[in-house]
Amino acid sequence: MIAPASPQAAASGEPPHGPRARMRKTLLDTAQRLMAQGITPSVAELAGHAQVSRATAYRYFPSQSALIAAVVDESLGPILAWDSAAPDASTRVDELLRFAYPRLESHEAPLRAAIMVSLQQHAEASAGRAGAEPRLVRGHRVDILKRAIAPLAGRLTPAQQDRVAQALSLVYGTEVFLVLKDIWKLELPEVTEVARWTARAIIEQALAEADGRGK
Repeated sequence: MIAPASPQAAASGEPPHGPRARMRKTLLDTAQRLMAQGITPSVAELAGHAQVSRATAYRYFPSQSALIAAVVDESLGPILAWDSAAPDASTRVDELLRFAYPRLESHEAPLRAAIMVSLQQHAEASAGRAGAEPRLVRGHRVDILKRAIAPLAGRLTPAQQDRVAQALSLVYGTEVFLVLKDIWKLELPEVTEVARWTARAIIEQALAEADGRGK
């Protein structure tokens, strides 16, 4: 899949398959290949592996955070565009999990790299050693989960809806792999089933509480 044109290319009116788009795709493909090998490259390291000048690489990705965010966006493309016409939240969330988890696993390397960089930046900031590198912002799941639980708007208060989305954040995302794959040694079908089961329980409990049946 051709990577989306950069904001600069879009602003210049350059076609999405023009030279800038091709260079961006080359850089993203190189970054994904390195991450699949367990390497989380800096922008300078990416330039070396892609055999382009550092200046060229920095024009597309001014920081490592920008690079990783772009790789994640490229990896998650279809998931970010996901939508459902199902009338109930439980079905929507179930559809999301069954749709998303195979792609999350196939792009596990860059997603784990994003977690690693985010944790490293947090640790450096906590130790008072944060540098000039912009913080990596990770928040796609918030919008996706809010779309998935939209049918709850007629039955739950905004605060209750937020709580459901927050709880579902624990069963939707790469972090689930760290627990269910790394610790429990589950394969993708089992990971997906555990996530689906937990999601159903979360929504059922929220609805029960809203109806006065839960504790």
